[in-house]
Amino acid sequence: MTEQQLVERLRAAGCVFAEDEARVLLESASSAAELEAMTARRVEGEPLEYVVGWAEFCGLRIGVDATVFIPRPRTEFLVAVAVELTPPAAVVVDLCCGSGALGLALAASVPGSELLASDIDGAAVACAQRNGVEAVQGDLFDALPDRLRGRVDVLLANTPYVPTAELDLMPREARLYEAAVTLDGGSDGLDLQRRVAVGAAHWLAPGGSVLVEASERQASAAAAIFEAAGLSARVHYDDDRDATVIVGTRPQ
Repeated sequence: MTEQQLVERLRAAGCVFAEDEARVLLESASSAAELEAMTARRVEGEPLEYVVGWAEFCGLRIGVDATVFIPRPRTEFLVAVAVELTPPAAVVVDLCCGSGALGLALAASVPGSELLASDIDGAAVACAQRNGVEAVQGDLFDALPDRLRGRVDVLLANTPYVPTAELDLMPREARLYEAAVTLDGGSDGLDLQRRVAVGAAHWLAPGGSVLVEASERQASAAAAIFEAAGLSARVHYDDDRDATVIVGTRPQ
């Protein structure tokens, strides 16, 4: 199959970025037979990242499989904001880590950080570990060693924030292939962020920050959640990425 033939098949299946996807498939397939099998999966609607086994994130190739949430380009903005807040030799925790993409990207930008990731899903923890991240299994802060209490400089928490009633409105790839637990944020999308805010107040070092992602319309409510937990809150927007990040900071 030529590259042009592959592009035409992908375009006919509705792939908006058919040229880019064709290059990824050609690069990833080790034989004509594997290319055909991968193409068939993609044409059926399976996310490209699951088909090839990796996702590009912050310039890194992050291993993923069908058990984990696919890191989104918009979430690169969360990492960019976190980099500006991360001191040298920082203690960094990546909650709800999935593949470990956020922690890996931050560590690549701020060498010397101490990184620990956690996720409630054992399959996600295994994926993060395969990506070279020290990861532990547990429900949010329950997984963290007590030695980190009050010492975390940067807490990354890419919690699900889609309201339950809106899950059916998500793109087909997400609805059919990604686990609902990685998408469903409860009635208003902010259930896990409430729990993260309460815990962050105890685990952050003085001056330390927790960062979450939300939709623009959720930003005010998310900021209020952090403020209610005793943290100062700031909202950051990136129009190009259609990204909204809320930062909660523990007072010095």
